[in-house]
Amino acid sequence: MSIPENLRYTKSHEWVRVEGESVVVGITNYAQDQLGEIVFVELPEVGDSVEAGTEMGTLESVKAVSEVLAPVSGEVLEGNERLEDEPDLVNQSPFNDGWLVRIKGSIEGSNTMDATAYAALLEEEKN
Repeated sequence: MSIPENLRYTKSHEWVRVEGESVVVGITNYAQDQLGEIVFVELPEVGDSVEAGTEMGTLESVKAVSEVLAPVSGEVLEGNERLEDEPDLVNQSPFNDGWLVRIKGSIEGSNTMDATAYAALLEEEKN
């Protein structure tokens, strides 16, 4: 399963990519695989404030509805508008086209981990 080295990860299976003074957030390949086919995405509005560790949106799949937690605190700068018409992009391309939101914030002090630590977390969850 793909775990890109250039990203940071959360225990709740979101990924974070730092881009200047903002971060792009999505869910991991593991998370989308567990959810199954995603049929609806609900994201925060541009300008909303999100707080690290709290719900900022939901993903509805054919199996269940799952909350997406904000990995960092900050202001939502952009949501992935393509997901309104193409929610399955989260399944097809979780690390690229299927990103969820861009937040003005920093990973400083966040509870994110590197790819090695995330891979170890996945191993623990298998057992």
